[in-house]
Amino acid sequence: MKIVKILTAGEAAELVSDSNVLAIGGCENVLAPEALLSALGQRFVDTGSPRNLTELHPVVVGMGEGRGLESLAHRGLVARAIGSSFSFLKTSKYTALLKEDAFEAHILPMGTIFQMLRDRAAGRSRTITSVGLGTFVDPEIEGGRVNGAAKTSLARRIEIEGETHLAYEALPIDVAFIRGTCADENGNISFEDEPVSLGARAIAQATKASGGRVIVQVRRVTRAGTIHPRMVEIPGIFVDAIVVVPDQAISGGAMNPFLTGQYRLPLNSMRLVGKGVARIIASRATEEISDGETVNLGVGMPIEIPAILHEYATCPHTTFFPEHGSIGGVPGERAIFGTNINPDAIIDSTSVFDSFQGGALDATFLGCGQIDAYGNVNVSKFNGIIPGCGGFIDIVSRTPRVTFCGSFNAGGLDISTESGRLNIHSEGRFSKFVPDVEQITFNAQVATGKGQTVKYITERAVFRLIGGGLELFEVAPGIDVRRDVLEQIPFEVTVSDQLAEMARRHFQ
Repeated sequence: MKIVKILTAGEAAELVSDSNVLAIGGCENVLAPEALLSALGQRFVDTGSPRNLTELHPVVVGMGEGRGLESLAHRGLVARAIGSSFSFLKTSKYTALLKEDAFEAHILPMGTIFQMLRDRAAGRSRTITSVGLGTFVDPEIEGGRVNGAAKTSLARRIEIEGETHLAYEALPIDVAFIRGTCADENGNISFEDEPVSLGARAIAQATKASGGRVIVQVRRVTRAGTIHPRMVEIPGIFVDAIVVVPDQAISGGAMNPFLTGQYRLPLNSMRLVGKGVARIIASRATEEISDGETVNLGVGMPIEIPAILHEYATCPHTTFFPEHGSIGGVPGERAIFGTNINPDAIIDSTSVFDSFQGGALDATFLGCGQIDAYGNVNVSKFNGIIPGCGGFIDIVSRTPRVTFCGSFNAGGLDISTESGRLNIHSEGRFSKFVPDVEQITFNAQVATGKGQTVKYITERAVFRLIGGGLELFEVAPGIDVRRDVLEQIPFEVTVSDQLAEMARRHFQ
């Protein structure tokens, strides 16, 4: 095999030219090729080049000042941005440029982007999917266009044998920035210190099929032939150059060995969920799980569910399956979302979304930013931030039971529990319930047509989707239904004839 080039981060940045399409791997602060992105941003600051890039990121990359996409937050560097998510931080300079229309911005479901990469790698001219119909990525709604600079949707509706689909044209990739753990002299890349792979091989294959160049940031280099073939995540035939960063940040920090499967964390080390809104909601959500099921958990309050199950010693055979590829074990905390502690297996994100589309999940528990009178949910654009949809739209598209978990309102909500009852001391400034969501990330009408069971759990009330609207069927002990629930919602809600009280154990 060939001998791969070893470059500095600065030399790698020189390989990016004006108007190139740059594909970037990583998820928040996991697997992010920080040295490469930092060098590219610094090159632009120093020289004004390259300009007018199209950057493609399947998952949001970097979270925090100077991390990930923040390195590209220079006016003129990016002309078009395509991703499943942007930063949820109000301090993001990249999001600030997006809002100022400094570049056109598009959001696509994460699974769709991975499918586009695989289609490009296979030489197919377009990607066809039904995922996203009826949501903001549908061209009949917003077309995934995030700002005023994005004039035209990347998606178009087509009919195939009487069924509607979304079609996306193939996007050639000029340069890929991805990250691994170790490279041998032939460019074979291993991921032994990484808890997930996040479609890195698909990015590399799509780039090579486009005639582009693949640059991989790694921690170390080893002699050719010393990486076991089964450990090679990206074969050297798909790699053009490597950049060695010995002090490359370790994903998950001290938890890393328990995320990669190198060691297993004793179960008695699992933290307890403290008192408060998140505990109440996660505790109530455990009632929606049967032992032995395969369950997906989204970011936010759902992450607390496994700890509650462990505390209650129930459903020990539940398998947690997040979209980034860890199967089994317990999902990691927010800072390492998408990883699992003590995983049984780790597969690539591209295979994850194939599985989700194939119906592998029994249930999913997701967060919610806004809920409207029709049962639609928005998690992608609210309160001045544009976090995007990530894998949300893919996950809800086929999962038979969908449960949304979130506080009744936000921004100052103050509650306490006493003797198995809920006390509300002050309401939050921002209601989660609105007449119409700002953006449709979950389309309740589409879900009803598919026969999905949909519930909405808050700390004081539980609703379900029926007949194009919400039905209240449980309230917390100590709550006045009219004062604390119905009068706080700016639209009519059906109240079940069999309105029940939430179990008091959730408020202990």
